Amino acid sequence: MSLNPPTSLQPLPAAAVRPRNVALAGLVSLAVAMGIGRFAFTPLLPMMLHDGVLDLAAGSWLASVNYLGYLVGAVLCTFQPWIWARVPALPAVRHTSWIRLGLGATCVLTLAMALQWPWAWPWLRFASGLASALAFVFTSGWCLARLASLGRPGWGGLIYVGPGAGITLSGLIASGMVALDWRAAWGWGVFGLLACGLVVLVWPILGSPQQPPLAAAAAPAQAAAAVPPENHRSQKLLLALAYGLSGFGYIITATFLPVIARDAMPGSFWLDLFWPMLGLGVMAGALLATRFPMHMDRRYLLAGSYLVQALGVAAGAWSPTLAGFVLGSLLVGLPFTALTLFAMQEARRLAPVSPASFIGLITAMYGLGQILGPLMVPWVMRHSSSRAEGFTTSLVVAAAVLVLGALMYLFMAWRYPLAPRGISGSSGRRP
Repeated sequence: MSLNPPTSLQPLPAAAVRPRNVALAGLVSLAVAMGIGRFAFTPLLPMMLHDGVLDLAAGSWLASVNYLGYLVGAVLCTFQPWIWARVPALPAVRHTSWIRLGLGATCVLTLAMALQWPWAWPWLRFASGLASALAFVFTSGWCLARLASLGRPGWGGLIYVGPGAGITLSGLIASGMVALDWRAAWGWGVFGLLACGLVVLVWPILGSPQQPPLAAAAAPAQAAAAVPPENHRSQKLLLALAYGLSGFGYIITATFLPVIARDAMPGSFWLDLFWPMLGLGVMAGALLATRFPMHMDRRYLLAGSYLVQALGVAAGAWSPTLAGFVLGSLLVGLPFTALTLFAMQEARRLAPVSPASFIGLITAMYGLGQILGPLMVPWVMRHSSSRAEGFTTSLVVAAAVLVLGALMYLFMAWRYPLAPRGISGSSGRRP
């Protein structure tokens, strides 16, 4: 598949041409890929623990395997054009075909989790993570390009409401299932059928023969400030490390929030509502992220996002009460997609000519952080006097990691200030 614009474009169906339908297709696709494919496991984990089909260590392993699949999928998406360019025998594949493949696989793999085959669950969760990455990357590229070509580039932020909408919807449904004392296997079946229904809703819109280039779709609106060659390597290294810390910092809350709440507030009516609240925070943050002017230094916005998320992570450890969990859920969710958007914009500023490989690198670092977070929890548990103490320690470590990431961005902004617009010969660093 080439990243160059096609020489001739076939006419699109009338429904697909409408910007609102393109935005709807992106929103629903990301709701399925992220809200169900990746994060439906979070509200179902307490049910699986209650059913006795796994323990906390096995749940941590399943979470990390899913994040490993997402990491592998993201890297494959990054190198997919390179592979296609060097293997002429491979047929060209439209972006929308990749989206359909990712969404269809998500439906099948979610339904398969309802089968009582514990030996297969790690493989299913790994494949589900890979499918989620496939759908996420190509949905973002296709929707942003289509909306830009239709004169509605500002609507691109709407598609990133999808992950939060999926998290909120799956969380509320799981809450109802817990109230009805359903088994986790039934929950997987319900989420699989829900994913199928949502995919059917947008499938015709994704049938467009139009294939916009991902590179053009991802181009940032922010004017790129000149980056002196001698500073490229150090700034890229710092950004990759700082972005990786974000993956580690939020993932413990995003994986174990309902379990942590059950330990702290057994029998509370609110136990299964904290996860949907996090989803509402994600939705609000996605909309707010589009309101910041493009001339603002993204490193300050990233530092602020990390600090907000650190407060949210720490709230559950410092105040394991109703107020603490409500505040923590909203604050963890608020910067979830915003900091990803800001990091991608900063990555393209540092690598404006060929950003794909660098974006792949920082995505890999983020994925590595996500894998390590859940794996740390069982290790901390073994060295703690109680499960509650283990969760508290894990959350404190995660919050500290996010604060460290914020400090790294502030250091980068101080050490390598943006050159004034119109001045390309600045050293880009302080004396």
